[in-house]
Amino acid sequence: MKGSSFPTLRPEIEMTVSALFSRRAVYGATLALCAVGLYQFPAAKADPYSLPIASSGPVKTDMLSPATLSAQQLAKQVGYAQFTAPDWHVGPVRHMVMFRYTKDSTTAQRAGVSGRFLHLVQDSRRMDGKQVVASIETGFQSSGEGADAGLQQAFLVTFRSEGDRNYYVGKPIVTDPAFFDPAHEAFKEFAAPYLEKVVVFDYTVAAEVTPAGTGTKAKKARHNR
Repeated sequence: MKGSSFPTLRPEIEMTVSALFSRRAVYGATLALCAVGLYQFPAAKADPYSLPIASSGPVKTDMLSPATLSAQQLAKQVGYAQFTAPDWHVGPVRHMVMFRYTKDSTTAQRAGVSGRFLHLVQDSRRMDGKQVVASIETGFQSSGEGADAGLQQAFLVTFRSEGDRNYYVGKPIVTDPAFFDPAHEAFKEFAAPYLEKVVVFDYTVAAEVTPAGTGTKAKKARHNR
């Protein structure tokens, strides 16, 4: 397929044929996941991946929360360049996102949202081409405790620093397109029509506890004996 291309993060960057197949593989896998994890709906009328990845269009938001206002103030104080730099507050950061889909969204549309979200691990890149996301995992609600608030699917995104997280999240905290991820902005616009509720919870890993005799420290201790 010499000469064919597929738009990714920016107009000047083209996906390879292998990356295109990877995208289709992710979509196909998530379609199967949605068929198993969610109720069945009629087939979608269009391929979600026919939409462009890169976009800088407006993102609709409700009244800003105190946490958002605080983050905006910090970003302005230190400057976007530092706030979104990969070495800004280095250490694992978790970005938890939970969805409740609209009742009229189809299985294929939900799979499109899920597949495109997962592919951000490849699509989210800085201007120099460096990847922003360390990993993304997903799964469907399976708790029987009755405290799920009607949420259906969760994603856990891991970053190597707060700066990477800040660059990925972008709006409404960072508003200069030079300092946020266009692929993530495009995903938010793509997914919005199919989502009834979205819950986001971020945290910097402050502590991690493992059973005695396991984990990195234990392995090092055994190695030194």
